[in-house]
Amino acid sequence: MKPYGKAVLPIIIAAVLALLPPPQGLPPFAWYYFAIFVGVIAGIVLEPLPGGAVGLIGVTAVAVLSRLVLFSPVELAKPGFSAPTAAFAWAVSGFANATVWLIFAAFMFSLGYAKTGLGTRIALHMVRTMGRRTLLLGYAVAFADAVIAPFTPSVTARSAGIIYPVIQNLPALYGSKPNDPSRRRIGSFIMWIGIAASCITSSFFLTALAPNLLALEIVKSTAKIQISWLQWFRAAAPMGILLLLAMPVLTYWIYPPQVKRGDEVPAWAAEQLVKMGPLSRNEIILAALVMMALVLWIAGDAWVDPTTAALVVIAAMLITGVVSWDDLMRNTAAWNTLVWFATLVALAGGLSRVGFVTWFAGYVGQHMAGMPATPAMVILLLAFFLSHYMFASITAHVTAILPVMLVLGMSVPSIPIGPFSLLLCMTLGIMGILTPYASGPSPVYYGSGFLPSADYWRLGSIFGAIFLAAFLLVGVPWVLAIG
Repeated sequence: MKPYGKAVLPIIIAAVLALLPPPQGLPPFAWYYFAIFVGVIAGIVLEPLPGGAVGLIGVTAVAVLSRLVLFSPVELAKPGFSAPTAAFAWAVSGFANATVWLIFAAFMFSLGYAKTGLGTRIALHMVRTMGRRTLLLGYAVAFADAVIAPFTPSVTARSAGIIYPVIQNLPALYGSKPNDPSRRRIGSFIMWIGIAASCITSSFFLTALAPNLLALEIVKSTAKIQISWLQWFRAAAPMGILLLLAMPVLTYWIYPPQVKRGDEVPAWAAEQLVKMGPLSRNEIILAALVMMALVLWIAGDAWVDPTTAALVVIAAMLITGVVSWDDLMRNTAAWNTLVWFATLVALAGGLSRVGFVTWFAGYVGQHMAGMPATPAMVILLLAFFLSHYMFASITAHVTAILPVMLVLGMSVPSIPIGPFSLLLCMTLGIMGILTPYASGPSPVYYGSGFLPSADYWRLGSIFGAIFLAAFLLVGVPWVLAIG
């Protein structure tokens, strides 16, 4: 599509939706908001401008039109209510989101790995050991995530802060460059393995995703069901093991790398390691800081927030001279992603604010009246999974939708609420594969330059369907069987 068409089409989509009559039960202002939201998503897919610019334009449009699209007539009629002030507070609310800043910190970690050479050194070790076959290298990336997943509740810290800074150094060793046709040599394959593995392990282990823990609290308070770490692992193991073993091969078939194997590259990597010599001062400092962050992410939740721990490392990198302030300011990918994801968080949160999410849940519930238990449960699980297209945060999804789905499940006679609750929670990790904004690490991999927008959305749909099929065909029968 020509650039002009890419810029105009999202506006046309939003305008056409806005001109259609609102669905029954949904206020007009909420329908107008949804129309703008869909237009922004179309802009992110088509990319007439960078993602950050599209998101900024979207929240600005909502803020300007806030009296028509963001606030209900009841709110506007309240004495002392200032629509402009409230609209601005909403527009910048995403910049106060901890996950947004953790994603930003992950980019800065990557900068440290690149500048010190530590990332290249680790990548060279991986290539020397497993680089003869590209598929084996993909498994190494997936298993690396799985090893640390049970001890790292922040998927953003784990995947974007630990795995990504290392694997982003791999493509260059094979002549694969970002934002270049050579990205398909190996870079695109490795990056998709990275994000897909993080989604699988987040559903595999209870403690691999912070929203999992939040979900259990909601299940406990709403459905009076308690789920232990071992119960979760037992329930998720068949699906998790299957997906973890199958995903690299499926990626190899669906999104194949151009470089399949190369005996000369591991030999060259060994030579380069010799030339690099011993660890430098800055490499040692960075390694120590990353280990400190890992310890805080695993065991320091009671004393320091994961995002704060990441900012501590960035501050220490500046103090020790590992990176300079100018280095941070020149990291345009980090700043673009910060703006892009912060605006998306605000836009996605707006769907709940205007009541669209509540209306959607009620609409689903109305059409399930009198339905048998098993089909009703499957429909609710599908609705919960696919509704993540409307969210830029798994935490926000859990908070807004999970209580509604639990209540709907309890309202259908003979649905086993214990297994149903567990199944809802088990989808939280794998739904992160759907979009470039579906989970904390998603924008980092999307912004790597190896996964173009069209590829990401296509692969998200394909692997979303694969993950969902594994969940329905393996996970659901297994959980129902074990009770």
